[in-house]
Amino acid sequence: MSALVDAYLSHLAVERRLSPNTVESYGRDLSHLQQFAAGLDRPVADLDRRGLEALVRQLMGEGRSPTSVARAVACFRGFYRFLVVSGHRIVNPADDLRAPRAWKTLPKFLSVDEVDQLLAAPDTTVPRGLRDRALIEVLYATGLRVSELINLKPQDVNLESGYLTTTGKGRKQRLVPLGDEAASWVVRYLQESRPALLKKRPSPRLFVNARGGTGLTRVGFWKILTAYGRQCGMTASLSPHVLRHSFATHLLDRGADLRAIQMMLGHSDLSTTQIYTHVLEARLRAVYDKFHPRS
Repeated sequence: MSALVDAYLSHLAVERRLSPNTVESYGRDLSHLQQFAAGLDRPVADLDRRGLEALVRQLMGEGRSPTSVARAVACFRGFYRFLVVSGHRIVNPADDLRAPRAWKTLPKFLSVDEVDQLLAAPDTTVPRGLRDRALIEVLYATGLRVSELINLKPQDVNLESGYLTTTGKGRKQRLVPLGDEAASWVVRYLQESRPALLKKRPSPRLFVNARGGTGLTRVGFWKILTAYGRQCGMTASLSPHVLRHSFATHLLDRGADLRAIQMMLGHSDLSTTQIYTHVLEARLRAVYDKFHPRS
């Protein structure tokens, strides 16, 4: 059965062209599926609808978010569809398996003052600090996903014209504006910091690690960012995605068009971007309740 799982994951990567992060997530979901089937002493291909519903309840009982369980359900549905197409099953037991409803939670974001504190935290007199300042500046200026940020190459950034090119989900390329402030820090990083970090070693990545000149990892950048958050006294959880949410919220707060924000974020559906309108609605309600004399 592991061969079928590997074949399905290969199908997702090669034929469906899903991102490596998505394929990795599906691999974890299928690992849970295999463990569940092993606990029942049954092959994965023989699980029925009742067994899959029990697995979904188990995932929810483990404290997974509805979004995480919904992804797992989508993975199971696609996997069994693959088994049907490849002749290993006659019917798809997950064909109408339902995912739980996602919680209607608003994205966390920083205030403009908090972003300013975060940007000022790195010590830009040393190569690593200058790199970190450029990293955070680019992230806040563009709203990139962390994987898009760390995979940038020097040729992806057009400093003269003020934009960068990134490859997002589904391997779709998009252009994102890069403000003058962020561009100026990238210039300083390229001139003063990157050569010192690389020490004449070649690297295809724009942002490189302080040790060995290799590319940064997602976990590595998350640790960098959270360390500066603690330095600034930000007790709330801070992540690259919080800065992405801050980018979108601050743009919308200042009158940016929602479709323009959608394009910059790389959302395929406008409904995904519309969550930020709820942020503004919540903020307006709080201001109204605080200041209106008859609220």
